[in-house]
Amino acid sequence: MMQKQKLTDSELINWIRLAGTERIGPITFCNLINKFKTADSVFKALPSFERRGLQKPLKIPSEQSVIEELKKLKAIGGRCIPLCDEDYPEMLYNTEDAPPVIYVLGNEELLHRKCVAIVGTRHASTNGIGMAKTLASDLGKHKFVTVSGFAMGIDTAVHEASIETGTIAVFAGGVDVVYPASNNKLYEVMKTKGCVVSEIPLGTEPIKSSFPRRNRIISGLSLGVAVVEANRKSGSLITANKALEQGREVFAVPGFPRDPRASGTNELIRQGAHITEGVQDIIVGLQSKPFDLFQRNESFFEDDSIPSIIESVDDDTVLKAREVILSKMSYSPVDIDELGRDCALPINVVFMVITELELSGIAQRVTGNRVVLIG
Repeated sequence: MMQKQKLTDSELINWIRLAGTERIGPITFCNLINKFKTADSVFKALPSFERRGLQKPLKIPSEQSVIEELKKLKAIGGRCIPLCDEDYPEMLYNTEDAPPVIYVLGNEELLHRKCVAIVGTRHASTNGIGMAKTLASDLGKHKFVTVSGFAMGIDTAVHEASIETGTIAVFAGGVDVVYPASNNKLYEVMKTKGCVVSEIPLGTEPIKSSFPRRNRIISGLSLGVAVVEANRKSGSLITANKALEQGREVFAVPGFPRDPRASGTNELIRQGAHITEGVQDIIVGLQSKPFDLFQRNESFFEDDSIPSIIESVDDDTVLKAREVILSKMSYSPVDIDELGRDCALPINVVFMVITELELSGIAQRVTGNRVVLIG
């Protein structure tokens, strides 16, 4: 498990720079930090990867740009919390692809309370809005904090109904970028009474690919995810699927079969989600799992069988191994340990090659200690 520690100002700057480096995802970030111990040491090791033929040079944020960003964040009352910090929310910390840093505005204490996410369609019905508000309000009465994505429709209803008891909004852009703009008044209240969270740097507008990343944080902060109105292609189902991957409970409000907004929630119920008609269904469903259940897979996050000195793997070995590994990979995820066994290669060589492939934009690590071709 990644060691908890307080970073110095300079260490935090380098940590943020590494987290913002192109093609270094959360899982690879953790692997690199666990092997090299500090972000500065990772930067010193990067030439060894570049020497072995990265297709494109890595884009690393400058030190000055991060310093300016932190100044702006402080000016608006926010804070950047790295994964290794004691103040990082424990539920999110205990997910495999936890963000290396989160930017936070508002009441940080909410991040450390029992949370339940409520998500759903932007194009909600009157009944759907009413149900979302009732669930959010009732969860607040039972001392739960709600989590949602600040979108129109269900998300907005959730935040509005639980602002007095505690609610967290997870943004797909910077915490200083209000999206949608129509929620500006709600945003001003959230900054004081609620909490706004994002892994995206300040000033960044949300883009399509940011929303699935946001959804894993929504579920990661929560003990369970309740879905109110969602069609089969809704992003809310991505949140529900991430919740299942993370070991959380999934709840779904049933709907009228002919309403497209019920097709996704009804499908979740067919797949085993808890039928949810009121807050008691959520409370009973959560009782099946103790709140301290979630612990990281230590063998994945700190595998001492992988040498810290990557340079110990010579270039010829890596080049030959690269060809073998690429021949065995596909556009469907494969378990890294199984890949190494199939290729009959030492784990340190496999680690080196997969890291190079990710930094080259050819492959990506995904949850479950798996890797997939993307380029």
